[in-house]
Amino acid sequence: MIVTCRQMKDAEEAAFAKGATAASLMEQAGAGIAEALYQYFPEPGTAVLYLGKGNNAGDALVTARDLLASGWEVYARLAFSPTEFSELPAALWDELQTEIRVIGNINELSHFSGTILLLDGLVGINANVPLRDSLAEMTREMNAFRSQRHAQVIALDIPSGLSVLNGEAFEPCVEADITITIGQVKSVLLADTATRFVGRLVLVELRALSFAQSDATQRALSPSLLLPTLPTRPFDNHKGDAGRVGIIAGSRGYLGAAQLASLGALRGGAGLVTLYVKDDIYALIAARTAPEVMVKCVKDYREALRDPINVLAIGPGLGLEYEDEILALISRADIPLVLDADALNMFARRGLDALKKNMAPRLLTPHPGEMERLAERMPDWRRMSRVELAKDVPAKFPNVTLLLKGSRTVVSAKGQPFAFNTTGHPGMATGGIGDVLTGLCAALIGQGMSVYDAACLGSWINGRAAELAIYRGYESAESLTASSVLDHIGAAFQDLRSLSY
Repeated sequence: MIVTCRQMKDAEEAAFAKGATAASLMEQAGAGIAEALYQYFPEPGTAVLYLGKGNNAGDALVTARDLLASGWEVYARLAFSPTEFSELPAALWDELQTEIRVIGNINELSHFSGTILLLDGLVGINANVPLRDSLAEMTREMNAFRSQRHAQVIALDIPSGLSVLNGEAFEPCVEADITITIGQVKSVLLADTATRFVGRLVLVELRALSFAQSDATQRALSPSLLLPTLPTRPFDNHKGDAGRVGIIAGSRGYLGAAQLASLGALRGGAGLVTLYVKDDIYALIAARTAPEVMVKCVKDYREALRDPINVLAIGPGLGLEYEDEILALISRADIPLVLDADALNMFARRGLDALKKNMAPRLLTPHPGEMERLAERMPDWRRMSRVELAKDVPAKFPNVTLLLKGSRTVVSAKGQPFAFNTTGHPGMATGGIGDVLTGLCAALIGQGMSVYDAACLGSWINGRAAELAIYRGYESAESLTASSVLDHIGAAFQDLRSLSY
């Protein structure tokens, strides 16, 4: 569910009218924030609360109580005198002030080892003007310490300095690594202009809130939405039931793309994976591909359609040499296709007519550069925003589901809610991760999921696997590779089943 900030306030007022209290909602919010933080930072470290004077500061203080009980060191930077706290944060401050050390300069902590979290509790959804004076100073300080010390910034509900009307960032605006939003996802957090400041988006739901209105045409992806779409496996399931996935990928110099897509399909649950290649790379790829992958040499890629496969993924590392064969295959194939990389570049060179010649389901998975090249073929698309463009693709091509990759991956399909993925990490900006996603989505389709559901779940799993590699593994934003993402796909599925954030 996606709501406006105004709808969020109305839901709170309705809850109060039914007997809920602001204090009880704050306790639930703070507990949920702490639980989310433990998933990303399981070992105690140092937390610095940046406190304004309203209920956003109260959420931070409830969170701090939980962190203190779990062994964290907690400090505070106060934008105002404690005498200016509103009623609820004032009561919490009276309770906790002996356990929280107020510091006059964040650089006092620059030499600390271990995790340092900066919790943005300056302003919430009631503020919609540029930050001034001490609030602006604190915001700039957070951003500077994040840059210099690489501290993790956690925005509570909404990054301070982000417009609650349109998602534009005032100057200054908190640049968060993670935004833990309360109640429901606010629409402004999903604006293209907000992505840099929001970072990873986490939702902490409040049971007492109900929403009379929400935008049913859009949704933010979460485990509770996605888990019901993942098929459960009967005990007598066999490899044929788990999906037969075909992959057309790889060329000289680009064998790795074929390997990664094949492994993505295996890790995504495909029962049988067949990689179709030409004679010039057969010996090379057969010697280095995972033993579970069948490698089949073909004279013409259209031969793949003779096999009993459920879905075919085309494009990673393929090159453009066999463009005519591939476009003819796309026009002819009556099974779902996942089209990525050079398959999309062929459309950019030759046009998108092949998508109209067969109405079987097609999943397109472009990154921004590939989408820009495709847009050159459709003059209307050049003038559209990213979201407008993503919505227009299935309007013009009803059989197409679009998975537009990026910092906030989006998924669109005719008759389905426009979906925003919430998982991922900046470390994913490296080669090969899109190849993994291609195989993963193909595997999910092969297991019987709709193309739209597979695109939504695949993007969430791929992003979550990248997060796990960094937050629970031994990787960093700098060292993350597609192979590391593959190694954590299983854990990402387990997180989905446990409804982790």
